[in-house]
Amino acid sequence: MSKLFNISEVSKFLKLTNTVTKKPTNYILRYWEKEFKQVKPLLINNRRYYTEKQIEKLKLIKYLLKDKGLTINGAKSILKSKENSLDSLNINQLKVDYRKQKIKNIGKTIISKINKLKKYGKKNSH
Repeated sequence: MSKLFNISEVSKFLKLTNTVTKKPTNYILRYWEKEFKQVKPLLINNRRYYTEKQIEKLKLIKYLLKDKGLTINGAKSILKSKENSLDSLNINQLKVDYRKQKIKNIGKTIISKINKLKKYGKKNSH
């Protein structure tokens, strides 16, 4: 069984927080649930819980809407598209761009952790 995350945790993962109060903006996720049929959280005791697979879908939705500036309908068509269709080259390119960005972010976090470990080792070696 995979781990489940509540709506506030997912908002923080996706960096959907109010800039002033730093509180998670859960209403954005609730709106995306209504618009995108691919996102269906589990309801347990009237609370929303998301799987890791659903969080990946939400990350893609956020990338398409916020980073690429697509409309809701544009993002819907990309999510519905098939990977193997020849006429959807531009749509698949957006998905590839998202995956590249994701890999870059993972690399940056790994490098920052390595640099922290190097600094920690230097302090203890004297």
